[in-house]
Amino acid sequence: MPDTKCKIRSRLVRLTFLAKTAALVISALAALSGCTVNPVTGESQFTIMTPAQEVALGEKNYQPYLQSQGGAYVVDPDLSVYVNRIGQKLVKVSDRPGLPYEFVVLNNDVPNAWALPGGKIAINRGLLLHLQDESQLAAVLGHEIVHAAARHGASQATRNVLLQAGAQVVGLATRDTAYGEYAATGASLGAAAWQARYGRDQELEADRFGMEYMARAGYDPAGATELQETFVKLAEGRQSGWLEGLFASHPPSQARVDANRVRAATLPGDKRNRAEFQRAIAQIKKDQPAYEKHQAAFKAAKNKDYPQALTLTEQAIKLQPREAHFWETKGHLLRLQGKKSAAATAYGRAISHNPEYFSPYLARGLVQKSLGKYETAEQDLVRSQQYLGTQTASYHLGELALRNNQRERAIEYFSAAAQGGGELGQAARQQLNTLGISPSSPE
Repeated sequence: MPDTKCKIRSRLVRLTFLAKTAALVISALAALSGCTVNPVTGESQFTIMTPAQEVALGEKNYQPYLQSQGGAYVVDPDLSVYVNRIGQKLVKVSDRPGLPYEFVVLNNDVPNAWALPGGKIAINRGLLLHLQDESQLAAVLGHEIVHAAARHGASQATRNVLLQAGAQVVGLATRDTAYGEYAATGASLGAAAWQARYGRDQELEADRFGMEYMARAGYDPAGATELQETFVKLAEGRQSGWLEGLFASHPPSQARVDANRVRAATLPGDKRNRAEFQRAIAQIKKDQPAYEKHQAAFKAAKNKDYPQALTLTEQAIKLQPREAHFWETKGHLLRLQGKKSAAATAYGRAISHNPEYFSPYLARGLVQKSLGKYETAEQDLVRSQQYLGTQTASYHLGELALRNNQRERAIEYFSAAAQGGGELGQAARQQLNTLGISPSSPE
């Protein structure tokens, strides 16, 4: 019994020491920077990121975000030109017009939009279909412009750094306790919940000042109220887990609708431009039946009904033969049915319709490798990496390098793949061990 008490006392002393250490770490990080003025609200805010670092962060992550979320929508390039024109009109009346803003339409069915630090802004094809006029589009873009102009991304990054520093020390403190695993999980959820609450405050700020930008540009601010009403309707009836709701990037609520309605009544502006907006989205509206066929094909494939999935995909292609995603899906389905050469041809069609998207290069490279066409496989896999680095491409390029007796290059590729988890990460670490290299464990 005395020994047990001694152990408990020892752990309490250790926890107290590490808790104080955590406070010192966070204080030290805070001392590296200071308060800055929010360019939109005029209020003080804390950040450890300079404006130049903020822009660099957005630039670094822009292409990976685009590539991993469906790539740019290219069937109708004029749509992105139109969206960028409306976005730039709002930028001119914003509080931070000097940022390198860029607006793009993503080829993604999900109704969503996002902004990266420094002004890189995307709106999904799926969201445009739920909008009725240019004022509602201006509401989306104005909202995202505020996120960039008000340095919300920089503030979020600062909190992430501080939370990670504290969480690492808390992890050390709990590692030796019987409940350490659960305490660490709790700390992670607590950190994420803090970020989510802060994010909701940022959302309200983006609503408010986004409406001001709309009014300055002459748009009817009621479009922002209607936008939130649309989000509420989209959310109705959906059964989502508490974690999903907690981390939602744009949580809709009747409270936001009401706040926007009150705010809109105090602002000028009456421009709606419905006809121009409807002309701009005419192609995606016309093609929506094709995308619905494509979505149905995914459901059939999930149920392993590959013949039906292929039939639906071919129907989608017939409706819109210039959509690269449809051809890529056809390639996947042919590959799953053992028709590798035909799959490679379908992937080639996908590439011809969108040559700046990583996924069909990756898929064709894997098929070519399985067919023994190693040179063309390497070319495709390297090209896929130029657009988006993936663990899958790194591992298979490592195997191809080994086959060509390129030991150093193989080590480089396997080391990159080993940083990820799962079966490929484990296989890459085994390859490195075979090559006499001690791989580092993934974070």
